[in-house]
Amino acid sequence: MMMDKNQNIAQIAKFHRSRAGLTQLQLAKLAGVGKTAVFDLEKGKETVRFDTLKKILHALNIKVRLESSLMKDYEREASNETS
Repeated sequence: MMMDKNQNIAQIAKFHRSRAGLTQLQLAKLAGVGKTAVFDLEKGKETVRFDTLKKILHALNIKVRLESSLMKDYEREASNETS
């Protein structure tokens, strides 16, 4: 059975928070977000804003990597635009 992507992110965030010895409130303060945002994220709710998610993941030292079959083409085109 494949895990729902939201639930996967939720479990990863909760695991990292627990291993860091942080409460939800402590993580929220560290990330500069409300406690409800951390609670909602850990419950897998889809209503967590992307900018809020980035703040929480950054506070937990979790990096997000974008991957696709077109990523090399994108990087090549992006580097040509900045050159």
